[in-house]
Amino acid sequence: MGAMDFLKEHGEAGRFRIDEVIGKGSYGVVCSATDTQTGEKVAIKRINDIFEHVSDATRILREIKLLRLLNHPDIVKVKHIMLPPSPREFKDIYLVFELLESDLHEVIKANDDLTPEHYQFFLYQLLRGLKYLHSAKVFHRDLKPKNILANSDCKLKICDFGLARVNFDDAPTTVFWTDYVATRWYRAPELCGSFFSKYTQAIDIWSIGCIFAEVLTGKPLFPGKNVVDQLDLMTDMLGTPSPDFIASVRNDRVRSYLRNMPKKLPIPFSHKFPSADPLALRLLEKMLSFDPKDRPSAEEALADPYFGGLAKAEREPLAQPIARSEFEFERGHITKDDVRELIYREGCGPFQEAICVC
Repeated sequence: MGAMDFLKEHGEAGRFRIDEVIGKGSYGVVCSATDTQTGEKVAIKRINDIFEHVSDATRILREIKLLRLLNHPDIVKVKHIMLPPSPREFKDIYLVFELLESDLHEVIKANDDLTPEHYQFFLYQLLRGLKYLHSAKVFHRDLKPKNILANSDCKLKICDFGLARVNFDDAPTTVFWTDYVATRWYRAPELCGSFFSKYTQAIDIWSIGCIFAEVLTGKPLFPGKNVVDQLDLMTDMLGTPSPDFIASVRNDRVRSYLRNMPKKLPIPFSHKFPSADPLALRLLEKMLSFDPKDRPSAEEALADPYFGGLAKAEREPLAQPIARSEFEFERGHITKDDVRELIYREGCGPFQEAICVC
């Protein structure tokens, strides 16, 4: 595929030499390319007809805004947005990212020679990125191996912020569960039937726990076929939740299902992961607590003895909370023309405004 084919006669086509297609999906196509101005290898994500549906365009706007505002070594960077000469000609969008070689799904599938040091370093990076995200009041909401980019030097970067949300204090509580559609296998139990009206950052901690368990064994931990099967797999391993927890579940059907479930005892993590470091398993067990209140924050997890000798607070920066004004468009009705103008404005503005408090 040549640059002109991929970039569709785009004005900046001459700047990038397309190397190969590295991904396809419902969103469009991703190619690896070389920036002829800098010589740098990049990934270009082309999303077609983004203004066909306002909801899809709003999701792209949200992701672009977040990636502009977030600046951290464990989060993928958008380097550039290619724009047409005017908003009126704006149909497809081209996002230029830093290029990584693979993703954690492929690493897990392809490598049977990962060591305990790999496991520790992978989890450390994921929690460090999550600490930064959560300090910015951002919930990722779709953490899974395919959304963790990877390099052969074992560096990981969190990507795909299309489902992410900023937790503003004045946001309606229903926002946080009615639109949750992320991958079931990595979905926290409180989201498998909208247990509560508002959830917390603990949903991302659960997802990281599931990813870490998959790194340890090479297989998904809770590959449920549907919501009920997902809850069955969770309770088979973790045991039946406490009566107090079940009583707090707001969804009548889920609460009744859990209440009438035969009593299950938890399986010791040392049985499920017999060759794993006991310190790793102790932390994993906390991250996979059925009750979100029992899961550690990312910052607390980084202080766990499992990371002794690796974790250092000065290497784990915080972010400033994102300003409410950045997401005013979320408050009311927004049209296609509104979103087109806002995305165009984002593309014209500076990227990677550092909000790191190092």
